[in-house]
Amino acid sequence: MATQLRELDVDLITRGHLERGLARLREEFAGTFSGETVERFMAESLEALAGARVKDFVPLFVHRFARERLRALGQVQGTIAKEIPEVLFVCVQNAGRSQMAAALLDQYADGRVHVRSAGSAPADQVNPAVVTAMSEVGLDVSREFPKPMTDEVVEAADAVITMGCGDACPIYPGKRYEDWDVADPAEADLDGVRRIRDDIGDRVRRLLSEVAPG
Repeated sequence: MATQLRELDVDLITRGHLERGLARLREEFAGTFSGETVERFMAESLEALAGARVKDFVPLFVHRFARERLRALGQVQGTIAKEIPEVLFVCVQNAGRSQMAAALLDQYADGRVHVRSAGSAPADQVNPAVVTAMSEVGLDVSREFPKPMTDEVVEAADAVITMGCGDACPIYPGKRYEDWDVADPAEADLDGVRRIRDDIGDRVRRLLSEVAPG
């Protein structure tokens, strides 16, 4: 086991999953990033997601989060090609609005846009009412997870859409920034979450027509 992951306090089963995930990432990013960089991103991602409520999925979450961060860093550095526009949705907890927006845009774009989401202060799970409301329109966000906003993910985005997180998002030149005034699902009942979902859906359709016409 590589040094940085070995120093983290995890059980043997989780450690085994992390080792396998690290090996896959090293293979995927060989020639782009050193093994030490890949491991550092894995270790940082594990620490960032240590509070996730669904413990059985933490190694999967860590692998996915580290992979997205490495891809974003490669795009920023120019070692990984950016073939389609990148859109980042940010809210406070990454448990409601940004998760809904990301899932809806991913569905509507049908491969024309790559979508990421993040939170300025991530929760420990996606809001259960959001999971229910999204399942009603055929989208399963039950395996999604709140994750923190990182500089490389913001810098890699072509459009950054914030919802309720104020000025927490760093500003980089040459990007499209929008702040959407959308109600917080954490303060709504299920009917209210459905209305928020539909509001976000309308906004997402408009955004898609502008960032990836046709």
